Amino acid sequence: MKTFTLFKYSLFNFSELHTAKKMPFWKVIFYVIFLSIILALPITKQIFSVMQDVKHDGQMIAEKLPDFKIADGQFQVAENTEGFIYQTNSIIFTFDPEGKRSSNDITADSVGNAVAVGFLQNEFVVALPNSSTADSLFGTSQFEIPYSKGSLDGLNSQDLKQGLNEASVPFWIKLIIFAFTLYPIFINLIINIFLITIGANLYSKIRLYDLRIFDCLKIVTYCTTLPVILSGILHFINHSFDDSFLIIFLSLVIFFFAVRKEKKRELPLN
Repeated sequence: MKTFTLFKYSLFNFSELHTAKKMPFWKVIFYVIFLSIILALPITKQIFSVMQDVKHDGQMIAEKLPDFKIADGQFQVAENTEGFIYQTNSIIFTFDPEGKRSSNDITADSVGNAVAVGFLQNEFVVALPNSSTADSLFGTSQFEIPYSKGSLDGLNSQDLKQGLNEASVPFWIKLIIFAFTLYPIFINLIINIFLITIGANLYSKIRLYDLRIFDCLKIVTYCTTLPVILSGILHFINHSFDDSFLIIFLSLVIFFFAVRKEKKRELPLN
C-alpha cells in the first residue's frame, strides 16, 4: 500500500481507508510529520510576516530614538530626555526613562497582532500578542530583562539603529523558527490522534469489527488528513482558530465510513 494512494483515499474515497491498517508503522509516523507540516505552515507564515513588519517598523522607530546607552546595569540618557510612545501596525514602542510606565502597561499595549516593546527605567520588556501559539512555543508571551542583570550592558542607541537598518533573517534562522513551530504542533497532533483512536477503538468493539487498537491508530492517522487540511486553511483566515475539536470530530466521522467494509466478528452461539 502506497502513502500517496492512501492520501487520495483520505480526500475522495473514505471507505478504502481501512486498508491503512496494513501500512508499516514508520510510514505512519512520517505521515503524522507531514500532517504537522501542513498545520505549521499558516503559523510559520504569520511569524515571518510579523518579523518582516517588525523590521520595517523598527527602522521607523529607530529614526525617532534619542541617544541612550545601557552601562553598569543602568539605563542612561541625557538630562531632560522625555519618554514617548510610538505605534505602528506591528509594534507599540515605549521609551520611558522617567519610570512612568510598568511592564504591566507594556503587556496591556499588546492588542491584536501588535508586539509591545518597552525600554523602561529599570528593564527592557517585550510582550508578544496574546495567543496560544506564543504560549506553546515559549511558555509565556511576556519577556522582561532587568538592566541590573548586566546582559544588556553595552547596548546603545547608535548600535540599535545600525542593527535595525541592516537587519536580515538568515535562512538557517528561518529553519530553526520552523522547527520550533513544528514541534508543539506535532505533539498536539499526536495527542489528538490518540484521543481519536480511543473513540475509534470503542466504536469498533461495539460494532464487532475485527480491529486491534493498533489497527485503529493507523486508520485514524489517515482519517485526520482532510480535517488537518481544513484546519490549515482556517488558520490562514483566522490565526486564533482552535482546531482540536474540528480534527477530532471530523476524523471520527471519517473513521465510521472508513471501517464499513471491515469484517465483523461472529458472536459465539450459546
